Amino acid sequence: MKTKDLTRTTLMTAVLCILAPISIPVPVSSVALTLATFALYLMAHILNPKQTLAAVGIYLLLGAVGLPVFSGYMAGISRFAAPGGGYLIGYLFLSGISGWFIHEHSNVPMQVLGMFLGTLVMYCIGTFWLAYTTGISFLSALPAGMFVFLPLDILKILLASYIGRKMQKQIKQ
Repeated sequence: MKTKDLTRTTLMTAVLCILAPISIPVPVSSVALTLATFALYLMAHILNPKQTLAAVGIYLLLGAVGLPVFSGYMAGISRFAAPGGGYLIGYLFLSGISGWFIHEHSNVPMQVLGMFLGTLVMYCIGTFWLAYTTGISFLSALPAGMFVFLPLDILKILLASYIGRKMQKQIKQ
């Protein structure tokens, strides 16, 4: 990895570590609304897919060893066993799928579709884990684990797509 790629990956890891802990509790869910997905969408525009996965892996490792980078400034390996732990693992899939679509397709609708598909995969993993940890069925967990967050994530995808494309142009110059 070149020095500039390593620097960019580290910088985007830092952005994720800064944005992800910012959370808003959602009354109908045991999972909070965060800015992590927005950071992941931007990251997928700025880094290549391998770098994006590396940045997310570093973020998860930092949180697991005790840095308060998870939702609500939480930390520790136990966060992966909590109801929101599946979403943390889902971040790897969201970033990988989003990054692949963004870097393989030059047209914006395909890039947005990739971010949306990555988000759906993350939600499926997260909602499955939410259902398992709370003892309810997957279908019962969907409203609190996915449906409540989807409208805002669609807005985040569109905003990140716009900002991400602008940032890509600046980086190339």
